[in-house]
Amino acid sequence: MLIRQASINLIANVGSALLGLLSVSIFTRLFSAHDYGAYLLGTGLAAVSSVFLVGWFRNLILSGHARDDGADIRGVVLAGYAICGLAVPVAFRLGQLLGLDRPSALAAIALAVSIGLFELTQDLLRARLEALAVMRAMLVRAVALLALGVAIAFLHPTGPLLLTASAAAYLLAVLVQTRTAWGGVTVTFDLAKLIAAARSGLPLTLSLTLLAIASVTDRFVIASLVGTADAGQYVAALDLVRQTLMMPALSAAAAFFPLAMRIHAAQGNAAVSAHLADCAELLFAIILPGCLGFAIIAPHVANLVLGPDFRLLAAQVMPIVAFAVLFQIMTQQYLHASFLLSRRNSFYLINTATIITANATLSYLLVGHFGTVGAAWARLGADVIGFVCALLLSRLAFPIPVPVPRLALVTIAGLVMALLVAALDRGLRATDAIACLVLVSAGILACGAMYWLLDIARGRTRLKSGVALFRTKFVNPDIG
Repeated sequence: MLIRQASINLIANVGSALLGLLSVSIFTRLFSAHDYGAYLLGTGLAAVSSVFLVGWFRNLILSGHARDDGADIRGVVLAGYAICGLAVPVAFRLGQLLGLDRPSALAAIALAVSIGLFELTQDLLRARLEALAVMRAMLVRAVALLALGVAIAFLHPTGPLLLTASAAAYLLAVLVQTRTAWGGVTVTFDLAKLIAAARSGLPLTLSLTLLAIASVTDRFVIASLVGTADAGQYVAALDLVRQTLMMPALSAAAAFFPLAMRIHAAQGNAAVSAHLADCAELLFAIILPGCLGFAIIAPHVANLVLGPDFRLLAAQVMPIVAFAVLFQIMTQQYLHASFLLSRRNSFYLINTATIITANATLSYLLVGHFGTVGAAWARLGADVIGFVCALLLSRLAFPIPVPVPRLALVTIAGLVMALLVAALDRGLRATDAIACLVLVSAGILACGAMYWLLDIARGRTRLKSGVALFRTKFVNPDIG
């Protein structure tokens, strides 16, 4: 079930990310760096606001809706979300204080509400392991954003209108999933349940909100110290790396957590520890080669995907950000499972407060001294600190396994792949598109060969078992 769910999620994220990359490629060519920067600052505000709006219900959905025990928590979730909407004026004022003009702030808040509805819908579907429905919504959102964004670019290419188009795309994706996720729901203003959800979700909401703040701090620091256009150039490169590298990790993690909760409830600590060890190896095996490879071919990717005004800075910051994403993924998509299983929600808060403090401090110091590139180094430093903090906290919560020997084998395979790709890149004389095709193909082949040789994630063993099972069931030895 793990492989099936992860595979469907991977297809969904790959399709969505490819459309997202196409959107970035088109938008960085059709919008000025300043207008695109205004759009990205607005999406930063929307990301933080939406996390605050939905964070209260994440644990309730994952732990309650995933059990499939007949209890319907959707009415409480909708009621709570409506109450959280009272915070929207505060978010609007915050946007203005951060430097957004009134149209951008209004559009950003509309986007935040739309993202919140979309994420709640997706969480309900993920909790029930409805991977195909999740995939459908992701693709609808990506296609709608691309189509509406292009229309805005030709009609009146401004940041506020692009933010409005994004909000409409999210609402359309919610509409597509309304019957599947929300069919038959009755809004329930049950005060006792709402208070219980608030108490349970407070630490996670605060930590996720702070984590979202940490993820956008650098763009606002750059906008304040350097300018909106530079913030747009930096975030375009940052988002390109994150969209590319996060999609396979999120695909796998979307299956990890619900299955971990079910295994823990049904079979206990030993079984879930074995499951998590497999998850750690699989997650690391998915993300490490991607980070190493992306760092090597970053100049080619920047030239191929981004507009001319965005390429120079992107080639400098993307290799740094790629390694930051590695630590971010292992922290958020693996180590945080320890806090979920142990119900130590306060540990989310501690870990996130550490990250945001490190990121804010390092950003102001390094951007002030080194310019926009300093923000990338600040992000890497903050994510390394966050990883170490989460690892230490996990020893006090659920003792999540860290299978060092298995991770070491993945590292060896990844380094062999990286050396081969780097050597090939130095001698390659081709266009950026051909270079990316050749280098990515070589990396996949090299990594696949090393994974087969070292039996990473027991892939070779499982494939041989599958072939043997196929022969047993479908090959009749009596024929002839």
